[in-house]
Amino acid sequence: QSHELLRDFEATLLHMFGLKRRPRPSRSATVPRYLLDLYRLQSGEAEEAGAHDIAFEYPERSASRANTVRGFHHEEHMEQLHEPDDRGPMPIRFMFNLSSIPEDELLSSAELRLYRHQIDEAIADAISDDQALHRINVYEVLKAPRPGQLITQLLDTRLVRHNASRWESFDVSPAVLRWARERLPNYGLAVEVLHLNQTPRHQGRHARISRSLHQEPGEDWEQLRPLLVTFGHDGKGHPLTRRTKRSPRQRGR
Repeated sequence: QSHELLRDFEATLLHMFGLKRRPRPSRSATVPRYLLDLYRLQSGEAEEAGAHDIAFEYPERSASRANTVRGFHHEEHMEQLHEPDDRGPMPIRFMFNLSSIPEDELLSSAELRLYRHQIDEAIADAISDDQALHRINVYEVLKAPRPGQLITQLLDTRLVRHNASRWESFDVSPAVLRWARERLPNYGLAVEVLHLNQTPRHQGRHARISRSLHQEPGEDWEQLRPLLVTFGHDGKGHPLTRRTKRSPRQRGR
């Protein structure tokens, strides 16, 4: 009888979480720091632990319409590098497999998070302030690529300085919503980093987007690799809210 009770209880839990069977997570699975910090802020654990300095802004607008946040790493074996041609270097294409998002989950927004490394100090010292700006462009790839040809549409762009290593967030909602809602083909996203001073002396000396092919010694690639984050609602619960320190009554829920 107790075994049957446990089985019913497990079935109820799985139904609450929208799961058909018990999850079997891989031991090697890495939880992105962004999702972990977001969870700690949303649950009130961060303030409970006295951690007031989590280094990213809580996505109030995205979270206010979502109760589910998912993170996707790009499929590295599908990453395509393009040789530079007469027009200069081609953008880097990243593929994200979003097929695990349930059909009944209504996506509201999506962001691409890229970790950029500052330029080497020796190079930075040689570049004056007016030459220290870089532009990062993020595109949706509209058609299957052909050799030397990438048909894209600009989604978001950012002007950044060379003197800091940090995460940059780009709004890729239009592309991801087209893939999810309209079931349009997903040909991936493309990222381009441009140095605004295009003299031969500075060509190629741009902020480096973290990629495993160009890892630095001792770099934690699993935590620095590009991350696509989706915000959605499954219609079964309340939207996320950033919570303050939990009361003892809430503890353990």
